Amino acid sequence: MRYKLLGRSGLKVSELCLGTMSFGTEWGTGAEKDESKKVFDRFVEAGGNFLDTANRYTEGTSEKFLAEFMGKERDKFVVATKYSLFTKRGDLNDAGNSRKNMFRSVEGSLKRLGTDYIDVLYVHMWDFTTPMDEVLRGLDDLIRMGKVTYIAVSDSPAWVVSASQVMAELKGWSQFVAFQAEYNLIKREAERDILPMCEQFDVTCTSWAPIAGGALSGKYLKDADAEEE
Repeated sequence: MRYKLLGRSGLKVSELCLGTMSFGTEWGTGAEKDESKKVFDRFVEAGGNFLDTANRYTEGTSEKFLAEFMGKERDKFVVATKYSLFTKRGDLNDAGNSRKNMFRSVEGSLKRLGTDYIDVLYVHMWDFTTPMDEVLRGLDDLIRMGKVTYIAVSDSPAWVVSASQVMAELKGWSQFVAFQAEYNLIKREAERDILPMCEQFDVTCTSWAPIAGGALSGKYLKDADAEEE
């Protein structure tokens, strides 16, 4: 396993990050706890230390599983989680990028993860409603409170992240160190503006769906030999 610095930070992460959206079966798919633990253990055996989850994944089960799997070795891992998506249907403020939802989400994630700090907190997606300064100031406050160490963003336009980086620098607030984008051999839109933006601001780009939900693994393809027959 090779290791990289995450963006403009001194945080060392494994080149491969373990996505845990499939830890839990609440969404009708995914893996039970025993199978999830096998995946986790294999990743750790290979030298992985970078874990990715979100408050919304499998209704919170993903974070709970990670808490149990990490146990007393939590500090050796770099845990990234996200906020923005709802956890309670019908609650107007239980979603979005507002300061209220941000703080509520972080408290929930801390409890489920069984920890007192989050290494990397992602804005899961831009809501185009909350003012940019409210989002950035809230994230910076969480860092100053010691509940979050670094901040990141995913699934948002390049111009939003660019403007955020400039505003944060001018205000003396913490800047994003990573951007998570859908990027693989099928979905290459990130090459147009996301990747150049990341290079310009020294932001690490982490990809989700790197094998396109399994399509690039070939497991969904029919047996070519069988077709020829």
